[in-house]
Amino acid sequence: MAKKTAMADQHLDCKQMNCPMPLVAISRAMKGLSCGQVLSVEATDPAFKTDVEAWIKQMGHKLVEFREDGSVQTAVIQKSDKG
Repeated sequence: MAKKTAMADQHLDCKQMNCPMPLVAISRAMKGLSCGQVLSVEATDPAFKTDVEAWIKQMGHKLVEFREDGSVQTAVIQKSDKG
């Protein structure tokens, strides 16, 4: 089991979701966060890292951390004032 990131304001479980559903869930969750807040996302989709990095670049948010623990990937994203 991947450990939770204590500094995250919200955690999102996207395990067992396939592309593009993790990004859809992330987009929805980010709308509910304020600038500077942090979202931790767990996913098992093999394309998740590439997808989330491209999405973050497009949206202007910050990737605080990315780690892999077996098949579970965790992205920690800080909301920018752009999104």
